Formats: sequence, C-alpha cells, structure tokens
Amino acid sequence: MNILAFSDVHSDVISINQILEKSKAVDLVLGAGDFSHGGGTGLKEVIKKFSQINKPCVFVPGNCETFQQLNQECKNWNNLHVLHGTGIKQNGVEIFGVGGGIPVTPFGSWSYDFTEAQARDLLLDCVDGCILVTHSPPKGILDTSSSGKSLGSLAIREVLETKRIKLLVCGHIHASSGKIQRIGHTDVINAGAYGVVYTMKE
Repeated sequence: MNILAFSDVHSDVISINQILEKSKAVDLVLGAGDFSHGGGTGLKEVIKKFSQINKPCVFVPGNCETFQQLNQECKNWNNLHVLHGTGIKQNGVEIFGVGGGIPVTPFGSWSYDFTEAQARDLLLDCVDGCILVTHSPPKGILDTSSSGKSLGSLAIREVLETKRIKLLVCGHIHASSGKIQRIGHTDVINAGAYGVVYTMKE
C-alpha cells in the first residue's frame, strides 16, 4: 500500500498543489495537522482545495486548528475521516489519530494544545498493529527544532515503546520535516508540507 503523508502546509498554495499531485499515485492520504494558520485562519479554503483528493484520507488537527474546526470544515467530504483520540479501519488497516500540540506549546491561547497527561488519555484506545497519526512527534525522534531543542511528546513515545505500531506519521517540528527514522519496529515520518510517499508492506 502506497501512503502519502503530509503535515504543516499552513495554507501554502505551492505545498497544497504538490500534495494534490502526489495523491494521484497513492492508495491512502494521511494529514498530520496544521492545515491552516493560527486559530484556524484559512482552514475553509485549504479543505476546499484538498477535497479534490479522491483517495481515502485520514486527517488529525494540528495546533493551528481545533478538532471541532477541522471536523466542521470536512463534514461534507465523504472519503475523509477526522480523528482525535479515535480510530477507524481504512484500506484494511487500523488507523488511530491524536491531534494538537503535545506537550503544551509556548504560543498562547490560540494554540490547540494538550498536556502529556491529557495525551495519555487520548491515546488509551490506540491498538496494536495500527498506523498512528499524531500532529506532534514522539520525544527524541524527529523532534529537534531549529535551535536544537527536543520538543516531542513523552506520551507518544511511550506508545511506540509499549505497542506494536506499524507506522507513525507526525509533523509540528518543521526543522525535522521530510525525514524518516526507524525506532524499534516502527518507521516514524515527520511528514512536512511537501509530503512523503511511503510504501507499507501488507
């Protein structure tokens, strides 16, 4: 199965057009959040463009848009599922998603953030053998900022260490985007705005 993973387009037209083009050659599209600017600005226009994708899609919110905002804008897009602390079976594989900034970012009240404790609750129903889509990366894996800080989530890292995750798709930390790193038996993709095409063996 060929998967297109992307994140953090932030309403950028060039990025969106590249995702639309790459989506034509894959079986599944996974969007790991931050489709818009802060507070959901521009989200309606971005989703209208992405709704041209005619492949099965699974999105999670980033810290720039809430689950409620994303769900509302996507409600008429029939081949898309928005996940946040929830899962779905798609293309024969279980997919679980958690959005938002984890841990809480320094950006203030507009940012859709969660503490590590809240994230652990959101991740409780994540099942063995699933694809996990999160906006934030796991602690210590593709989470290094431009200033060299590790900004990932302990709660997400714990899931990787305790459950058999087929693939983890994340974003959020732009300086680590477009990269793949293997941890144990799991490939982690910090997808980035231009997307990564990944072939997952059945």
